Amino acid sequence: MSTYGARQAPSAFSTPASITLFRRLTWEGTVPLEIRVDAKELPANSDRGLECYFMQAPRVSYLPLLMPEIKRFLMDVVFDEAAGKMLKEEDWWFERDDGSLLKWHWPIGLLYDNSIISASIRLSPSPSSAMAQTVPLRLILHLASPPTDKLLLSPSADSCKQAFMGQLKEADFIRWGNTKRMTGLRKAEQDGIWEGIKERRLPVSIYLVGFTSNPTSPPTTDNFDDYWRVASKVTPTTSPTRSYSPPPPPSSASVHARPPSADPNAAAPDRDGAYSVRSVPVRIYLPEGPVLQDLVPPVLEDGGPHTLATFLSTHLPLLFPPERSPSSRTLAYPLVQGVLCPPEAEMAWLGACMAGADGWVNVCIGLSKQGVR
Repeated sequence: MSTYGARQAPSAFSTPASITLFRRLTWEGTVPLEIRVDAKELPANSDRGLECYFMQAPRVSYLPLLMPEIKRFLMDVVFDEAAGKMLKEEDWWFERDDGSLLKWHWPIGLLYDNSIISASIRLSPSPSSAMAQTVPLRLILHLASPPTDKLLLSPSADSCKQAFMGQLKEADFIRWGNTKRMTGLRKAEQDGIWEGIKERRLPVSIYLVGFTSNPTSPPTTDNFDDYWRVASKVTPTTSPTRSYSPPPPPSSASVHARPPSADPNAAAPDRDGAYSVRSVPVRIYLPEGPVLQDLVPPVLEDGGPHTLATFLSTHLPLLFPPERSPSSRTLAYPLVQGVLCPPEAEMAWLGACMAGADGWVNVCIGLSKQGVR
């Protein structure tokens, strides 16, 4: 274990401005999608050469929230007008092109990372292969008969809102030991958090197969400030603070330097700071496997920071062996918001800067070549 006796000056990584920067980068992240309508479900007289198109979707958004834009484009250039009006948007649902059902209540960024990792394992498992994937996530859009028994809830915007608010409240309880911060919000504020996600817009370039022009895209809406004005009442926003800072990493020039804590000689730690939470809301997503969840304290019993390396070696020791283990070769890698995170990243910092809009840090696990047999 490292000795945490060296005091350091404040780090640029732990200032309020830097926290806002990383949160904005997470908020503005997008992923490419390829959406193809199931040919067997196209209405009569549809243009069957135009049923596939590509789009950039916000990571923080959800598939049901894309439906209005998708419907508008399909009505404009694919569906016969009379037949298209007979379709009910609430009956539409997605699956991957390999036939697996998509968990529509997952954030789009999480769906993308999990799917790309699964695909990379089948092809060429390695961090670089997953990170280098630029191909869109291929989705099949069905226009009728959603399998509600497997989807758990109807794939509608209202059901998605209920699931999202439930995740926020669960994250609030994990973080503070109660839901007072969420339940203390006015209804307008709670609705405002969801509206911030629902109205997340960006200039979307959509190119339909066989269609050279780009139909009118929705206006750009950057409501990051409006969203965090309310979300900051629930999620830690102050500089991460704790008693001591560890010594700098061996190579201070490393691109993946761990975000250190603030100066302990400064004001007393804020009770709402990132290191003052009871636990960081974290979930581990294994490729085509279960989702793991446990309490993740921001600080270990010895007073040192709880790092990603410690967290993964504790919960997945076969894939992430402890440093002093006889078999210390790491067989996997973690992605958070599509970023290959360094092992020295602190869980408290990830919770403050890299959590999704629902308050959760989603760690997707990919297998490296030596981890696949």
